Amino acid sequence: MAKPASLVRLRHVFSELNIRWQPRQKHALCSDCLRLFSSQALRHEKLPWNVQVAGAKRQFDSSSPGLQQKSCMATVQHSNPDMWGPLNEYNKRVQLHQLRDDEHQRTIVQMLQDLHEMLRDYHPPKVVHPSIESLMPAPRSFLRSILLPKPRKKRTQLSENLPKGLYMFGDVGSGKTMLMDMFYDTLPHNISTKTRVHFHSFMQDVHRRLHAMKMEHGTDMDAVQYVAADIAESGSVLCFDEFQCTDVADAMILRGLLEALMSHGVVLVTTSNRHPDDLYKNGIQRASFIPCINLLKTRLRVLNLDSTTDYRKIPRPPSGVYHHPLDRAAVSHAEKWFRFLGDFDNNPPHKATLQVWGRDIEVPQASGDAAMFTFDELIGRATGAADYLELTRTYQAFIITNVPGMTHKSRDLARRFITFIDAVYESRAKIVLTTEVPLFQLFMSADEVDDALEAARKSGSVKPEEDHENVDDVMRQMMDDLGMSMNTLKNSSLFSGDEERFAFSRALSRLSEMGSQEWVERGLGMEHRGGLNERQGWQRVRSRWREDSM
Repeated sequence: MAKPASLVRLRHVFSELNIRWQPRQKHALCSDCLRLFSSQALRHEKLPWNVQVAGAKRQFDSSSPGLQQKSCMATVQHSNPDMWGPLNEYNKRVQLHQLRDDEHQRTIVQMLQDLHEMLRDYHPPKVVHPSIESLMPAPRSFLRSILLPKPRKKRTQLSENLPKGLYMFGDVGSGKTMLMDMFYDTLPHNISTKTRVHFHSFMQDVHRRLHAMKMEHGTDMDAVQYVAADIAESGSVLCFDEFQCTDVADAMILRGLLEALMSHGVVLVTTSNRHPDDLYKNGIQRASFIPCINLLKTRLRVLNLDSTTDYRKIPRPPSGVYHHPLDRAAVSHAEKWFRFLGDFDNNPPHKATLQVWGRDIEVPQASGDAAMFTFDELIGRATGAADYLELTRTYQAFIITNVPGMTHKSRDLARRFITFIDAVYESRAKIVLTTEVPLFQLFMSADEVDDALEAARKSGSVKPEEDHENVDDVMRQMMDDLGMSMNTLKNSSLFSGDEERFAFSRALSRLSEMGSQEWVERGLGMEHRGGLNERQGWQRVRSRWREDSM
């Protein structure tokens, strides 16, 4: 912290920033910022300094490699009573002609605003440090260590109230740093501590801490959990600049570290040059890094900052087509995809009615070639394969909201939903979902997963090398990470009979394929795929399919 002798210089800082000095108000800046102010602007100068700034402080040890530069990080306590959000800041900069109003960028900012509003109601739990003893392996006799397998680690439990963070990726010049600044500087007042750091410097400090812990307590302890608790204490929102993984040592600990941070209630927001799937490509032991990629894709909202437009010049939504959980952002996710896949200008949203064998099928919202339903409106009714086939003949895109996790108590719903997925897949239509749980938990609750695993372990049927014939790499890695085989999933009490089990595994595979970029963009006339000509060609293919399905 700045000493009294530094107050003269502190007043000079305020003068340079055109901020009125308030003698009776408590002002505090980290000593590093004061020392480095003469060479460059403060890293956190955009905080609302006209209100109380209580104790900005350095989080990481100054002896850590790479942390001597002030651009690394400061952990800041602040308040923002105006509840000024990223969208307000963006509109202000557009009005001042500091930014050009770009529809794609505005969509990104709206997603930052969604998270900002969720954080207003978020109260992080108190960080509970694990004891050193709890992080040590249980003592085992020599005989037991040889005869019995190593006990599995307990799965880290994440709070259901934890807001879903953001992973923003894009090329150089896509505005990553500006958007991160906008979000970080406008965090709501109840987020009393926040942390921002360059990812490379963060990992250097983490490794230094891990080394110190293991030198003191031995190499067998799970030091990652202890270090994560230390970091979580310093900020409930952690912002990374330039997330990347190029080192095998980082790859081996990242998943456990990030998951431990989230378990303590830390909300992660990061920028990167790469999509999560492209992280650590061709790296040593990359298979061990796949669980981290799945964690990023499951627990963070992945946003593409590189704008792509269709033949109508409408930007594609930056997030993927699947969103969970059913939070505030889920509503805007569905609305943005409905606007993009529909035709709001020429065919505004309206109710529609289709007929199948003399029965009416009510479509709550339709626009152009897109239809939007809640799960209850589509699957909760007494609908079947004929209804779904008629819908796919009429519409090319479906937005289904509020999809619940399905257990053995909702077997009929699961069967109907799988039938609908098959109809959408066979017609090559698009599907957008907002779900209560991640895709791979749609048909099995966490308790059912645990029960199935326990039964499979006792019978000896869990074999990591076992082939998962109907699931792509991402879904297979998710199951391997949980210690499950495809047979374990197929043997869930939710399904009975080989045909149903096959349908279940096929549904997972098809949902994964329909979430790919190639599937989503096919036939939409995206400019980088051929524009209007590509769309017209796809319409001819769809027309022939409709004729064949009559």
